[in-house]
Amino acid sequence: MSYYGWKPYVPVAKRRASAERAAAKARKSGQDMKPVAPIRGAVAKTFWGKAWCDNLEGYGDFANRLPRGRTYVRNGSVIDLQIGAGAVRAQVMGSSLYRVEVAIVDVAKRQWERIAADCAGSIDTLVELLQGKLSKAVMERISRPRDGLFPGPKEIDFKCSCPDWASMCKHVAAVLYGIGNRLDQQPELLFTLRGVDAADLIANAGSGIDSRVPPADADKVLDGDALADVFGIELASVPATPPASSPSGGGARTPRQTKVKTSGPVAPAVVTKPAKAPVKTPAKKTATAKNTAAAKPSTTTRTRATAAKKTSTRK
Repeated sequence: MSYYGWKPYVPVAKRRASAERAAAKARKSGQDMKPVAPIRGAVAKTFWGKAWCDNLEGYGDFANRLPRGRTYVRNGSVIDLQIGAGAVRAQVMGSSLYRVEVAIVDVAKRQWERIAADCAGSIDTLVELLQGKLSKAVMERISRPRDGLFPGPKEIDFKCSCPDWASMCKHVAAVLYGIGNRLDQQPELLFTLRGVDAADLIANAGSGIDSRVPPADADKVLDGDALADVFGIELASVPATPPASSPSGGGARTPRQTKVKTSGPVAPAVVTKPAKAPVKTPAKKTATAKNTAAAKPSTTTRTRATAAKKTSTRK
């Protein structure tokens, strides 16, 4: 330990090795560890993660401690990061293993209602919201400083087990950046952390549109007779019950219904035509031929009569 009570500086490689050993030991003991993996490049890469980090960097109260926090989170010093409703608990490896707690105030009810009202009709699905595929106006409204979804300095309270007397130590800064990195994979945690329901933004979408259809005014509805008179068309009357079908084995035919055209608004009448009488098949010519044959004498009879007549003349 130094003259001022500070522990000696630990190189990054040694600190990373210590972090890996501490994480392995915790997992072996049954703890559910959720570390922030070492990061190359930007700490956050999606809309929600970058908006969180931009919000932090926008406040001068945090400016002097944030750079060292980025270094810690990038080299994997945050070995555990648990985000819950209004609270974050983490373990950060420095010269020793430190425990960090961050408390964040819920979004005020009136403030959340204003955000939902301003975003109404612009967010179609929850997937679209969590993926950050929103219009520029909606993104600016959600991430607007002081009255958006992200917390201000006065809404964040934190403490660390390290001996640093500063208002925000590098371990706390590393945890705050770790939250931004975690939002890249789980953006819904932001709504959990701020104590609001993301579905409220979807429920308010299109709330300004009245989907109810007013009932029709009975005085402005034309009846069938008046409609036929105005447009000169015929409206066939529909029978209450369908006509009975004839039996499959034959039998009497059912009368047909014919519509009669009318010149005025009189309802069309239905005229019933009688069924046609069955047509009789004419008698066969066989009987007629037999009668004709019976009326005429046969050829043999005529021959015999002629021969008898000749014999009597000779005598």
